[in-house]
Amino acid sequence: MSVTALLNAAAARLASAGIPDPQADARRLVAFALDVPPERLRLGETTPTEAQLAALDAALAARAARQPVSQIVGWRDFWKQRFRVTRDTLDPRPETETLVAAALELPWRTVLDLGTGTGAILLSLLADRPGANGVGTDISEAALTVARDNAARLGVEAAFLRSDWFAQVDGRFDLIVSNPPYIAAEEMAALLPDVREWEPRGALTDEGDGLAAYRAITAGAGAHLTPGGWLLVEIGWAQGAAVAALMGAAGFGEIRVLPDLDGRDRVVAGQVSAL
Repeated sequence: MSVTALLNAAAARLASAGIPDPQADARRLVAFALDVPPERLRLGETTPTEAQLAALDAALAARAARQPVSQIVGWRDFWKQRFRVTRDTLDPRPETETLVAAALELPWRTVLDLGTGTGAILLSLLADRPGANGVGTDISEAALTVARDNAARLGVEAAFLRSDWFAQVDGRFDLIVSNPPYIAAEEMAALLPDVREWEPRGALTDEGDGLAAYRAITAGAGAHLTPGGWLLVEIGWAQGAAVAALMGAAGFGEIRVLPDLDGRDRVVAGQVSAL
């Protein structure tokens, strides 16, 4: 049996289930079942064990049921690191790297990540800013367990605490970042089932207009930023003006709406007064 045959059979099965990119998913799932990194999967002959074939069958069945590949294999590459992913966390997405890149262009030594999930944003920032200190919060203890595990595996020191936005946060930070729930309740039905049915609902939507988290964050951030500190939040593509207005009403200046690589509004940044 060749790896090519396994890949073709896996892709055909996923295609028949309506998976959007069956070839890419098949490669990751075959590599997972064979216990080989996807980048080292070779197209020669192979002799998969019964256990490996059973693992592949289970993985393909899970993907056909629209479970995200990252949850099946247990990880997702983001920025420069590999993060463990579970059903208790959002799947770190490439567009969120826009926030990381923008934050790394700013001067800061302390950072607070609100709604940290896997810890992907916070740990990526700290890994690229030696000597910096950071705190990640989440309302989900299960998500915090994943974030702590990612920090330990990556060898990045960070503190994590359970908090509803700023409720349990003490002190001030040079930078506050967040990728909060921003999908309006009425938009949830239009999401792909991979997201709607498998990722934590509370990390996706505020069950309202999609702006509740920004209202809470912009209202509380000033009291937790050092003079001249910055707030950066990820947004939905149509929320730039609304979130910028919330920052302005909260007293932020230097407000910027930054696009992702596809040219869509993705991050709003604002700075508190240095006085």
